[in-house]
Amino acid sequence: MPRILRIINRLNLGGPTYNASYLSKYLAPEFETMLVAGQKDDTEASSNYIPESMGLQPVLIENMRREISPVNDYRAYLEIKRLIKKFKPDIVHTHAAKSGALGRLAAYNMNVPVILHTFHGHVFHSYFNRLKTRVFLEIERNLATKSSKIIAISQQQKKELCQEFRIAEPDKFEVIPLGFDLNKFQKGIEVKRKDFRTQYKIDDDEIAVGIIGRIVPVKNHGLFLNAIKSISSKTGKKVRYFIIGDGEDTGKIQQQATDLGIDWNWKGERKSLLTFTSWIKDIDVANAGLDIVTLTSLNEGTPVSLIEAQAANKPIVATEVGGVEDIIKPGETGLLCKSGDQSSFSGLLLDLIENENKRLKMGHSGYSHVSKNYSYNRLVEDMRELYLRLLNI
Repeated sequence: MPRILRIINRLNLGGPTYNASYLSKYLAPEFETMLVAGQKDDTEASSNYIPESMGLQPVLIENMRREISPVNDYRAYLEIKRLIKKFKPDIVHTHAAKSGALGRLAAYNMNVPVILHTFHGHVFHSYFNRLKTRVFLEIERNLATKSSKIIAISQQQKKELCQEFRIAEPDKFEVIPLGFDLNKFQKGIEVKRKDFRTQYKIDDDEIAVGIIGRIVPVKNHGLFLNAIKSISSKTGKKVRYFIIGDGEDTGKIQQQATDLGIDWNWKGERKSLLTFTSWIKDIDVANAGLDIVTLTSLNEGTPVSLIEAQAANKPIVATEVGGVEDIIKPGETGLLCKSGDQSSFSGLLLDLIENENKRLKMGHSGYSHVSKNYSYNRLVEDMRELYLRLLNI
């Protein structure tokens, strides 16, 4: 039985955690997997429950953390080498940047036969200054030479990594989109909708608009706030807005909302125009309760929040960055604008707020689209075929 050492940066709420867990669970018994993870950030909710709910017990590396630390990173590298020596994997498959660097280097130096890395996103723009970005690019180009294959999660991401950032030649890449258990977003959807709207005091005639994800600079929540301000004076509809998530910029975004004169509350303590909910574990309940889901990012891989929203019949308004254009059909399942285009974003969101029929039609189209293309069954089968091919089995 081939052995896979699967390494992920950290178990936070998002696509990498779900996909690493699905692969670890559902490639068995054909493959034996050890799932390894680093430490989550202090501002992130623990998502250990995701692999644990699948009967998995991840190995945690305390020293593998998001921030760069030569001492901790070296200790984490040595720990990965020890795990490789003990487990003797046929494949080391890393997910995201930190684990990708430490894991691939350790696997290469330990002569692991097959070394794979999945780019769930990248940090090559909108994260760091030009010098740091250049350093990270050179590191990734070097690591690519140590990789058997690199997995991009969308055609657009592959194009960026090959053509714009020149990480490796096209034949080094495989495109395998993310996959999820999307059935839960349909199961009991009306009950879940009622629960969410009752909790946050949303009336039946109020339209709930949400943005879901980490509150960090690259997510550009300011675009969402400015849209709230703009739309409030242009519509007669009753609209409520929800920022679902948390992160290093939470305080900054709350202050920006105050400066814009937007009445907001924390975790539904009272009814107001805008609610900061923090993290919501049962995101299927949140999606059921919303009417429109948005994304304002400057940079994305494949945004899980938009796949999940479409699985819950929700129309999308988003910036056209990264893999967004691979998962949204413009005009059919959502509306897209250029990154940072405040006027266009606000106008598109206003259009959906004003047009219930368009919202419903896009929502139904979105469900059909993602249920066909982003199931975890498809993900597991695609990865299984790649593993067997690389192992010559």
